[in-house]
Amino acid sequence: MAGGSLKKKHNKRSSISPTMASSSPQKTLSPSCRFNLRRNSLPSIILLLCVVVLFYITSNRSFVAHSALIYSFEVLNEFPHDPKAFTQGLLYGGNNTFFESTGLYGQSSVRQVLLQTGEVQALHEMDRSYFGEGLTLLGERLFQVTWLKETGFIYDRHNLSKWEEFTNPMKDGWGLATDGRVLFGSDGTSTLYQLDPQTLKVIGRAIVTYKGHEVFYLNELEFVNGEVWANVWQTDCIARISPKDGMVLGWILLHKLRQGLISAGHRGIDVLNGIAWDRDKNRLFVTGKLWPKLYEIKVHPVNGPFQGSIEEFCLPR
Repeated sequence: MAGGSLKKKHNKRSSISPTMASSSPQKTLSPSCRFNLRRNSLPSIILLLCVVVLFYITSNRSFVAHSALIYSFEVLNEFPHDPKAFTQGLLYGGNNTFFESTGLYGQSSVRQVLLQTGEVQALHEMDRSYFGEGLTLLGERLFQVTWLKETGFIYDRHNLSKWEEFTNPMKDGWGLATDGRVLFGSDGTSTLYQLDPQTLKVIGRAIVTYKGHEVFYLNELEFVNGEVWANVWQTDCIARISPKDGMVLGWILLHKLRQGLISAGHRGIDVLNGIAWDRDKNRLFVTGKLWPKLYEIKVHPVNGPFQGSIEEFCLPR
């Protein structure tokens, strides 16, 4: 989403009484009758077993579906990041470079940045009427959406000054990502869109949910190993989402990154935002709006009980 703190201010009772049951004469069945009774009851027993097994499978699926894994992280490397960059879109461009989209009116841009130094190699400054948002790269084309407008832009990755416009079919422009075939988009709601990169029309959508709760404020997106990862605006959480049905498969908790920056005196920073994945080297990078650092991190499941609740940490009201 566009602006951190600066903007965007769901057993039947028996019919036979005990007295009647105890006064009834006892009937003794012959061995052949008992055999026929058991044989005739076999289909019912099998049916009952099938129902029990089906119930177990269904219940187990439900349990698995609602048992999203919780992940913590370790920092592998820290790199410089422009503390004036209001990061809205981030992606790895190869050869230790990034493409980044920044926001704020009068300061929005698309840029190519060196990993090791944070130096801006190429820069396209957007018109002051646009607030830059999500960015993704498909082939040789960079796709960007803007906040509160239906306008998006396509850039040549090798020449950011060459661009063309398209009409954004989502309700708003927040995040973009791609699996190499389709574009995934977010608009600040709980909807994860799929867009045709040729026509830029919506070809699919899913409501993102966790334990029956819709996950709103889906922000910057990245496609990582078959999942769509999304920053959730106003939180320090990344949701790992199934693009097929929108179910949250896991949560990455990154609150210690922001807390560390604040403790080091960087009190002007805004929210966590920006995920970049180097598929060739399996490297994961994250940053935030106005953060002076970009982090390479490795995530791992939380061992032992989790203190607190995901609803409290990751689902803003």
